[in-house]
Amino acid sequence: MDKETYDIIFAGGGTTACVTAGRLSQLDPTLKILILEAGPHTFEVPEHIQPGRYFRNILLGSETFFNHTARPSDALAGRSVVVSSGRAIGGGSSVNFTTYTRAAASDYDDWEQIYGNEGWGSKDLIPLIKKAETYQGSAHNDSHGGSGPINISFADSEANVGEEFLNVATAFDKNRPSIEDLNDFHTANGYAKWARYIDGKSGRRSDAAHYYIYNQTANTNLKILVRQRVIRVLFEDNQAVGVEFINDEKDHNETILEVNVACASKLVVLSAGAFGSPAILERSGISAAGILKKNGIQQLVDLPGVGENYMDHNLLNVPYFASDDADTLDISNRGSDAELEPYIKQWMEHGTGLLANNALDAGIKLRPSTTEDFMEIGPEFEQRWKTYFADKPDKPVIVLGAFAAYTGTNPSAPRRKYTGMEYWTAYPIARGHVHITSGLDPHGKLDLVLGFLEDPADLGVLRWAYKFSRELARRMRFYRGEFDLAHPSFPEGSQAACKLVDGPVPIDAPKIIYTPEDDKCIDAYHRSMVETTWHSSGTCSMKPLSLGGVVDSKLNVYGVRNLKVADLSIIPSNVGANTYNTTLAIGEKAALIIAEELGILGAI
Repeated sequence: MDKETYDIIFAGGGTTACVTAGRLSQLDPTLKILILEAGPHTFEVPEHIQPGRYFRNILLGSETFFNHTARPSDALAGRSVVVSSGRAIGGGSSVNFTTYTRAAASDYDDWEQIYGNEGWGSKDLIPLIKKAETYQGSAHNDSHGGSGPINISFADSEANVGEEFLNVATAFDKNRPSIEDLNDFHTANGYAKWARYIDGKSGRRSDAAHYYIYNQTANTNLKILVRQRVIRVLFEDNQAVGVEFINDEKDHNETILEVNVACASKLVVLSAGAFGSPAILERSGISAAGILKKNGIQQLVDLPGVGENYMDHNLLNVPYFASDDADTLDISNRGSDAELEPYIKQWMEHGTGLLANNALDAGIKLRPSTTEDFMEIGPEFEQRWKTYFADKPDKPVIVLGAFAAYTGTNPSAPRRKYTGMEYWTAYPIARGHVHITSGLDPHGKLDLVLGFLEDPADLGVLRWAYKFSRELARRMRFYRGEFDLAHPSFPEGSQAACKLVDGPVPIDAPKIIYTPEDDKCIDAYHRSMVETTWHSSGTCSMKPLSLGGVVDSKLNVYGVRNLKVADLSIIPSNVGANTYNTTLAIGEKAALIIAEELGILGAI
């Protein structure tokens, strides 16, 4: 049994753990820091550092993912949606789509103004986000960083799908302009290129593991143990003093687990994500009494917010057949190893080609602008618009982009090139929960409720996005019709019926007219097809106790000492963006908080 003592233990080795531990280790190399991660190392692993292989990893069932199955939902046509999360050093940053979007400034201001989290507003977090990045774009504003560890670039080749999307969008949509920067924290409702978490010089993924942790191998006080799963936090008089963990390589069916213990003299930090962190708290006796009683766990702290406030974004990537001259990642996603080999060789020799791309090069943070838009969404959205969006023009309703590949799993999909219209709700009303069900068993199934599409306002937004994006898709020069098995099943004779074509319609062609019956088909389609956006968050919310909070603004878990949570589970309300950027901000902020508390604050 390992009972070595460390200054700080991180339970989970995802993005935030890498950022926070890396910064603290850089600031004070004498700190003894332990990172415990259930998944493997990703150091120089081609499948991870080559950006264009991310979706292939999902399709092939990589060990670098946890897969969580939600309860069946009537709102999702009885489906049990599977939600994946990162399971590797670097967490989501090592396996994600590398899409660079940043939250609206008002998202962070909400955290401070609505929930009382002093120091978490945009004026505090934007400097930390800039500090984390080296922006290789040409936007002329001061919202980007120039000397941070994470590189941000734009595709300079194999990106003609994104280019065509911008050409069509700005010609067709007269209500929204072309803009220079989609990610300046303040601008929405304009079309622009999308950047990626990819170094434009080397073609490498910019993940937190390689640029905060793996570059500090000389520091022997920074210890990483992989394939080690944390069971619970250990306490003495409500003070966290260590953790119990098991070797996750061993057979999950073992009835007797060999439990190890690591001690922490200063701090335990839970950084296991929106699923792992609340589960560890509950196995440690911190949750609502009813949850703990069902699991045979003695309560240490009555904290009913643990595992509640589950949030995500609701995703569709609607596929269209494409002409052969479209630059797509279909070979990377669905090709054989032999077909992929020339692209691997190109990346290895030059850091270029399809594997240096992510298939998402242009898009828009979309807001309704016209009476037609609001009528399309429906009256159920009216109150949501007035109370949440109307006076905050930086908040998108939908995030929409042109995707250069087929990302479905239907075996009937022909082997050819595709484009897709990817869209997801930026702030769905949906809330859910995640709780343990198997006592102290760290491999036990979680009770996951998503809440997707239970509110009709969320459904109306998706209906609008489908129609809006389809009009853009059918005007792009690569368009060769809809892949009907992945679109709504429209009635026979409907003007909206899917079909194969030889080319796009003219820019000024009439829009498709949808009947009320067509709308019902679109709603049924979304209930049958909507998926996670892999942006799980909120389950250890940074809120006051009276509002169901789990941690305070210093990330301390209520009711105990020397225990913090630092990952996406702490966000009290959603962000209208991919979540990697916000996770970097949380990691940088956590490092400042911990350094100050330990009396080692300096230039980090």
